[in-house]
Amino acid sequence: MLRGPIAVIVSGFPRRSETFVLADLLALDAAGLLAAIFATKDGEPGGAQPGADRLASRVQVLAGDVDAQALAVVDRLRGAPIAGVHAYFAHRPAEVAAAAAGRLGVPFGFSVHARDARKIPRSALWARAARAACVIACNPDVAAELDGSGAAVHLVPHGVDLERFRPRPAAASAELRMLAVGRLVEKKGFDVLLAAAARLEPPWRLRIVGEGPERTALVAHAEELGVADRVTFCGSATHDDLPDEYSGADIVVVPSVVDRSGDRDGVPNVLLEAMSSGRAVVASDVGAIASAITPGATALLVPPGDSGALARALGALAADASYRAALGSAARLAAERNYDVAQCTRRLASVVRNAYA
Repeated sequence: MLRGPIAVIVSGFPRRSETFVLADLLALDAAGLLAAIFATKDGEPGGAQPGADRLASRVQVLAGDVDAQALAVVDRLRGAPIAGVHAYFAHRPAEVAAAAAGRLGVPFGFSVHARDARKIPRSALWARAARAACVIACNPDVAAELDGSGAAVHLVPHGVDLERFRPRPAAASAELRMLAVGRLVEKKGFDVLLAAAARLEPPWRLRIVGEGPERTALVAHAEELGVADRVTFCGSATHDDLPDEYSGADIVVVPSVVDRSGDRDGVPNVLLEAMSSGRAVVASDVGAIASAITPGATALLVPPGDSGALARALGALAADASYRAALGSAARLAAERNYDVAQCTRRLASVVRNAYA
C-alpha cells in the first residue's frame, strides 16, 4: 500500500521538447500520485504544450546549488505524507531528489532518458542507481547505460497520443513533401538531411520544425547546397500545430546522429508521432530508434551520418507511393500496439505505486 503521493523533481518546466515529462506528470496527477512538482531551473519561454497550464501553477522553481535546492524541497514537504521523491533525469534532478529524500527519511528514484545518463560519470550514475528505490528507463539504449550497476531497472517507454496524432490523408502534390521535427542541435542530423535532399532528382520540399543553436549554420548550409528555396525553417511548434505538419508530409525524416560529445537520441518524439500519424518514416539507426520499428516494414532505417544512404532511401520512397502508404499503415498499427500513451502511463503509475509502497 502506497504511504502517500510522491514529489517529483524535473529539470525545467515547461519545455516543449519534453512532452513525455508532461504526459507522465499529468498521468501521475490523475492517479492521485503527485503531491508536488519542483524544477531545478526555469522552463522555456513562449508557447507551452497543451495541458502544461494544468500543472504550471504547482511548480516551485528551486534556486542555488544542490544542497540549497534539496533544503528548499525539504522545507516545502516537511510534515507532508510523502511516499518518496522521484526525479526526471539522472543528473541534477536526481542528485537533488536523493539529498532531499535522505533528509525526509523517504526513498528516492529517478527516470533516465538519454543525454542525462551521460552528463555524469558512469561510476556516479551506477552508485545513484544502486541506492534508488525506483529506476525507470524509457528505452533499451539508455537502460544499457545501467548494465552492471546492480539496480533493478524498469523499462517503461514513452507513449504517443493516438487521438491527437491520427492518420489523415494528405492533399495531392507534384512535389515530394518531407518533414523533420526536432531541436536544431547537432545530434538531430539535419545537416545530413540537407545534404541528402540536395541529391534527390524528383521535385521536393522540406519543412524543418524546431528551434535551436544550429539554425544559422543550417540555413547557411542550405544556401551552400543550393536548396534554400526548397527548405522552410518553421520555428518551434506545439502539439496544437504538429498534427497538421504530419498530415501535410509524404515522408517524415529522423536523421539522428551521435554528436561530438557522444550525445544521441533515444526514441525521439517525432518518430512515435509520425508513426501514429500513419506516415512513412526514414530514420537513422542510432540510439534506440531501431527498437521502435521493424526495418522495411514500419519504417526505413539507414546508417547515421550517411547522406548517400539517406538520399537513396528517400528516392526509393519518392518513386513508390504505395510503399509509403504501406509503411504508414504498418507504423500506425505498431504505435497502437506498443506506444499508446494511455497504456504507457498506466504502466508508469503501476511501477511508481510498487516502488514507493
